[in-house]
Amino acid sequence: MHILQQILFVAALAVAAWFVTKRVKLIARAINLGRPEDRTDNPGERWRTTLLVAFGQKKMFTNLLVGVMHFVIYAGFIIINLEILEIILDGILGTHRLFAPYITPIYPFLINVFEVLAFGVLAVCVVFLTRRFVARVSRLQAERHRELRGFSIPDATIILTAEIILMIAFLTWNASDSVLRDRGVGYYGDLQGVVPDFLISQYLKPLFAGFSDTALVAYERVSWWLHILGILAFAVYVTYSKHLHIALGFPNVYFSDLQPKGEMQNMPAVTKEVQLMLGLPVTTEPDGSQANDNGMQPAEATSGESTPDEIGRFGAKDVYDLKWINLMNAYSCTECGRCTAACPANITGKKLSPRKIMMDTRDRLEEIQRGWQTNGVDYKDEKSLLGDYITAEELNACTTCQACINACPININPLDIILQLRRYRVMEESQAPASWNAMFSNIENNMAPWKFSPSDRFNWAEMVNEK
Repeated sequence: MHILQQILFVAALAVAAWFVTKRVKLIARAINLGRPEDRTDNPGERWRTTLLVAFGQKKMFTNLLVGVMHFVIYAGFIIINLEILEIILDGILGTHRLFAPYITPIYPFLINVFEVLAFGVLAVCVVFLTRRFVARVSRLQAERHRELRGFSIPDATIILTAEIILMIAFLTWNASDSVLRDRGVGYYGDLQGVVPDFLISQYLKPLFAGFSDTALVAYERVSWWLHILGILAFAVYVTYSKHLHIALGFPNVYFSDLQPKGEMQNMPAVTKEVQLMLGLPVTTEPDGSQANDNGMQPAEATSGESTPDEIGRFGAKDVYDLKWINLMNAYSCTECGRCTAACPANITGKKLSPRKIMMDTRDRLEEIQRGWQTNGVDYKDEKSLLGDYITAEELNACTTCQACINACPININPLDIILQLRRYRVMEESQAPASWNAMFSNIENNMAPWKFSPSDRFNWAEMVNEK
């Protein structure tokens, strides 16, 4: 490889690494805006969940065909990219198929595996585009789901199209390289007898039979550069895309909620308020943290000026009030819509869409990020997640059935965000539907949701005894 190509390659690699690093730092800073919560308990169960749900794609296989297709793309992405190590070293050192002479017995097998997976990824991407634009799967259509009317559909199309181009470049690069090797052209011929034809690309060799040596070398170089530059561009683009779940899906599953299904997190802040009002010592959580660490947010928590005794905020109004895992959930969401498709409120025509809850949370974080980049890290605005992004109508429609949590392939929890926002409206703003307020009054006065005296609670038993 010419020295100029090596210089250009190192420059491209450095530029891509700079953009990815810068973006990852912004995302990490955004996630750390959330309130702290310990998610390091029970590591054995967390690793088990990660192996089954993240690596094993367990929840994808509720639909067997779609699960298999997604697994092909997932496995292809992980395994094919192992070859990137050789490509990067070739680009830096100016070599060609650096590993071939050193692992000759298994090298053809590895490339054959890569090619089979590449062909599978190519086929599945075509099927996924067909599902979106021909079969028109309901949960993927913008006219039926208002949250998809922005960049979501073009984003998915860009990713699927890019993967098709990358796989074609990979297979045709191997084919053109094989023809050059057969002809003994330059350093390609040095691997004659060392590297055989590969399983899939051998059938593409006739496409290059009429090429001159010069034209074929040019095509081989173009396809090589297209493949590696495409991968570098893909790596940068993914950090701005919903497909960031490729990286965040694994930690997101590891740190997911291990509470029993249906159990809602208590509010130690309520206990703390009562203790403060009565002049009693403030209790602590089992991990030693004060009660307000888990249930109540200091009003000035975002400025770092709060004290333990400061009047707090119940629930959440903005992303600063949510937990860090909620914000990681937002960045991990791939907008597949399985949560919304399973939501009974959405199915019956209500405005609630769990997917939109996650997308709105991420959009709010992205808005704050843009403010940081424009106005500095002390940027603040007058907007909030509640009201400017998510409406009361959406929150009140949730029945807390947990269908969205059960449907998510990577254990994202939209319900937790909904509950925190709803708690803020009820406990801070005294805003709730009339039927809820009646229930609250009954619970306060009668110790039951119904409007009758506690002394009459067992009247039904007397009626049974009379019979």
